[in-house]
Amino acid sequence: MRHIVGVADMKVSSSKGDVIITHALGSCLGIAIHDPVARVGGLLHVMLPLSTVNPSRAKENPFMFVDTGVPRLFIDCYKKGAKKERLIVTVAGGASSKGEDDYFQIGKRNFTMLRKLLWKNGVLLKSHDVGGTNSRTMSLEVGSGEVAVRLNGGGAKNILIEGERGGITNGAQCSRGR
Repeated sequence: MRHIVGVADMKVSSSKGDVIITHALGSCLGIAIHDPVARVGGLLHVMLPLSTVNPSRAKENPFMFVDTGVPRLFIDCYKKGAKKERLIVTVAGGASSKGEDDYFQIGKRNFTMLRKLLWKNGVLLKSHDVGGTNSRTMSLEVGSGEVAVRLNGGGAKNILIEGERGGITNGAQCSRGR
């Protein structure tokens, strides 16, 4: 089954073969997590780094913010059998729509907040494709753990594929997290 994740939305699945996909990752981040043993995966599409800018909105929709959405993504995957120590985390997005003139730098701040949150919780970022000025589409295949990120504008192509087959292919434009 194919699950579409909207902006400020999240989907989690434990059904092998399900594909979870999100579009329009500009300054937003797509955060995919997958447990290869439990075969559980989830995809979160966040808009902003901190919920402190609008606590009532965060209470209404925690998926809008990195600091409230990421914990929910992990908790919901744990409920389906995922284990923290086995989770593979992949991130895409964080673009700047205005290039160097991006005063607010939402994409950069989103990624910085995510990295801090993961670090504080002892979770490693396996790979990421962030920054630049183009939006992206990201998908996760539950079961195999395969993540595909396509750069939109000027012809989309897979620039990051990761899964059971191991490694990253076509990764010249891709950054690997440590």
